[in-house]
Amino acid sequence: MTVRKVLIIGAAGRDFHNFNTHFRGNNDYKVEAFTAAQIPDIEGRKYPRELAGELYPDGIPIYPQEELQSLIKELEIDLCVFSYSDVSNQYVMRLSAIVNAAGAEFSLLSPSQTMIKSTKPVISVCATRTGCGKSQTSRKIVQSLMDEGLKVVAIRHPMPYGDLAKQKVQRFATIEDLEHHKCTIEEMEEYEPHIIRGNVIYAGVDYEAIVRAAENDPDGCDVILWDGGNNDFPFYKPDLSITVVDPHRVGSELSYYPSEINLLLSDVIIINKIDTANPEDIQLLRKNIAKVNPNAVIIDGASPVRVDNPEVIKGKKVLAIEDGPTLTHGEMKIGAAIVAASKYGAKKLVDPRPFTVGKLSQTFEIYPEIGTLLPAMGYGEEQIKDLQETINNTECEAVIIGTPIDLSRIVKIDKPTTRVYYDLEEIGFPKLSDILEGFIKNQQLGN
Repeated sequence: MTVRKVLIIGAAGRDFHNFNTHFRGNNDYKVEAFTAAQIPDIEGRKYPRELAGELYPDGIPIYPQEELQSLIKELEIDLCVFSYSDVSNQYVMRLSAIVNAAGAEFSLLSPSQTMIKSTKPVISVCATRTGCGKSQTSRKIVQSLMDEGLKVVAIRHPMPYGDLAKQKVQRFATIEDLEHHKCTIEEMEEYEPHIIRGNVIYAGVDYEAIVRAAENDPDGCDVILWDGGNNDFPFYKPDLSITVVDPHRVGSELSYYPSEINLLLSDVIIINKIDTANPEDIQLLRKNIAKVNPNAVIIDGASPVRVDNPEVIKGKKVLAIEDGPTLTHGEMKIGAAIVAASKYGAKKLVDPRPFTVGKLSQTFEIYPEIGTLLPAMGYGEEQIKDLQETINNTECEAVIIGTPIDLSRIVKIDKPTTRVYYDLEEIGFPKLSDILEGFIKNQQLGN
């Protein structure tokens, strides 16, 4: 049988998982390369031999996605596997056309081809877009299960932007672990809230090895919480599948990849941000959900904001700093800091564009539709330095930090700051506690 030459189209996450679960050790295929998109400065590396396995003694090179057409021809690729998320269906099919025209087959791997079965009960939290509210949903679930006396270990969708071999399995239990693993701002935004709450969180590159480590965590493990990234579907087979949707971007649940997969797989769908969305959009979202998955349990929710110090905002010209990916490929125009600025009476939102430097300037060039705010981009030391300089360059009276971490611990800000906090609150019934009560009973957990 002829060995098929494969190129995996990725963005440093799902692509590596697809390789590990479907291609590693598979003699029917030879993965010649990965391509990289969405995240800056992740191309030009190699998927290392320590992770790639014995069929790849030299590792696997990673190229910019812009070179896709030429790579297909130069490497004589037979099959391209699309392996990242939070892009429109139209975008996916446009890439399919490019791949087909260059002479290769285009493929999407299914959940059943890539999901790993855990020995522990698994709850998955996914979404239909970046920024729907997965993080606060995960936090609420973890806290509810911990209140029942259960040991919960969270596993986060990958963000391997550093040394891939060293990031094979990462365990975070203390703030010091963030520094030890040289985490980016995006990673800290996801890991830090779990650490502060007191539960362990794992991440990395090899998610078979990660789940086995989590199942045998030294602090104990009764339940695994899959904390999804972007709008990707789970890496593990869930016993309870929860998807968060956003009425501010109604229609995305049916027009972005792989949003509709998450809807189809869901046991529970949470409509978040009900308090700030238009009633017409909420109603249309309900209709779209009913078309796709009429049997799912629907929970209405909101994520109201609060701040450390409202006086920092009131009557001031403020710079709003928001979670980066939600604003870039997530395409949101507002975030928690913008909501807080309005709620607590800011005089004006200051546009940071005239004051950006380096990679922050590049971010606005790549994503010109970003609103009057600053994305907290920090994928490396250079970008973090540029973020700090941009903040301090900006002619404002105060800074509202809408990211889930204490950004002032990472960058030195020379202006008054206040942090924004937000948690999921259910509106009416059913509530998450009702769902979790049934899950605990069905899985025979606890006393």
